[in-house]
Amino acid sequence: MATTQHHTHSKTSMTAAGGLMIFASVMLFVSGVLDILRGVMAIAQDDVFVTSPNYVFKFDLPSWGWIHLALGAVAVVVSLGLFTAATWARVIGVGIAALLIIANFLSIPYYPVWSLTLIALYGFVIWALCVARPDSGDEF
Repeated sequence: MATTQHHTHSKTSMTAAGGLMIFASVMLFVSGVLDILRGVMAIAQDDVFVTSPNYVFKFDLPSWGWIHLALGAVAVVVSLGLFTAATWARVIGVGIAALLIIANFLSIPYYPVWSLTLIALYGFVIWALCVARPDSGDEF
């Protein structure tokens, strides 16, 4: 005779899933704001950026600034949606974090340490958004 199992989520796992969503929301918001500020610095051609003469993916600094400004603004908007535990925000959050990882990778020669730091932060955001289960009642 076949038996069926009903999976029940413990209170601890539901709390952890909610905590991961809050973590992803806050990290996406903070790193999105930092990308906006980085974009403004690049558009203004601030002296904090390193110039690299022989880089395959070389753009002028204001172009990188506009890219980071636009992606950072979208990240902030999506993070606000994550605070409401919206499914659309989780899907777009993973996508925008992936795009920001690519943008930060491509801009490593201009601001190397900060690019690597943001790559790690966006990696944690993707992990947190993918691990939290949508059926666990992770509204906060």
